[in-house]
Amino acid sequence: MILTVSKEVSSENSPARSSRLSAVGPLGRGVWAILVAAVLLVLSVQPAAAGEVTVHSTSNRPPRKVIVGTAVQGFWEDYPGLEKRLEQLGGIVDRMAEESKAKYGRGIDLAVLPEVAVTGDKGVLTEVSAPFEGQVMEAFARKAREQHCYIVVPMYLLEDKGKKICSNVAILVGRQGEVVGTYRKLHLAVPTGSDSMEGGMIPGKEVPVFDCDFGKIGMQICFDMEYDYGWEQLAREGAELVAWPTQSPQTAEPAFRAKQCRYYVVSSTWRNNASIFEPTGRITSQVKPPEQVLVQEIDLSYALLPWSGKLRNGEAFREKYGDKVGFRYYEAEDCGIFWSNDPSTTIGQMVRSIGVAEEEEELQRIEKLYHRAGVPGS
Repeated sequence: MILTVSKEVSSENSPARSSRLSAVGPLGRGVWAILVAAVLLVLSVQPAAAGEVTVHSTSNRPPRKVIVGTAVQGFWEDYPGLEKRLEQLGGIVDRMAEESKAKYGRGIDLAVLPEVAVTGDKGVLTEVSAPFEGQVMEAFARKAREQHCYIVVPMYLLEDKGKKICSNVAILVGRQGEVVGTYRKLHLAVPTGSDSMEGGMIPGKEVPVFDCDFGKIGMQICFDMEYDYGWEQLAREGAELVAWPTQSPQTAEPAFRAKQCRYYVVSSTWRNNASIFEPTGRITSQVKPPEQVLVQEIDLSYALLPWSGKLRNGEAFREKYGDKVGFRYYEAEDCGIFWSNDPSTTIGQMVRSIGVAEEEEELQRIEKLYHRAGVPGS
């Protein structure tokens, strides 16, 4: 979280301050000093203004290679029954793992399935909803153990049958089949001209971040994309990757979220495409029908570097470190994302050895110059 301190406090030697202190006497001056200190302390821990997010650099951490699997798969057909649907979804996870082994020599670390993949959305949604405990949990716990991966399981969750309390959720299952946590969709879809939130679903209230053995994961679902709160809150809480199960295949907004909040975004959709967006705002990889699954290795320990003469579009790294460094440089954007392939050397160490600065570090340095020069907004 960005901390802000108000500067609207009288200066130490201002006439106004001196006259007030002389009026209150020695005891009053002591009380005044305590009050000022208390006010400054309170102001110093106020949350950032809306729209401000913290940028968490991960460049000084050792390499953290993560293989992510996602899919584009529609569920418009008549519901085949829970058992067959679970078999279908298990098969998708298996194909992700197979492609990962063929491409990288090992299985996936994280599988992300599309929105409400378990239950679909046909019929009265409060009747379509299903409990997670029992058949659903057993199927995904078994699959997670079998493929030794985390799985994001999206569904309409029946939380209280008697009261018909249901939520649109994404449940994170761990490598050992344990439930790591649940995200309940905050911004439920509302049809045009209707006041119904997804047929009676209950909106969530929290935006949790979950600790995995490779990093911190957050989740958002479909229409959450249209509202800032969840994405910015995940950034404040240190999310490094956000899984986005969705029916919408849009790419411009998730690219913006990834760049604004400096994390990876993984979409898993019903149509058109499923994509992995990197913190530069660019699409790292994408799958479109008739292909169904996508696997991609990413590194959660990276540096974003802006253009500089020393960088030479990344060639300076290639010349010095060879295949010990990886990067994608986008000349059209004047920036790139860089990571280390050497467990003994962080990408941060490599950056410093080249004599360049990370993007946020350089922008903060320049902003201080602007502030001293009186540039508005700095």
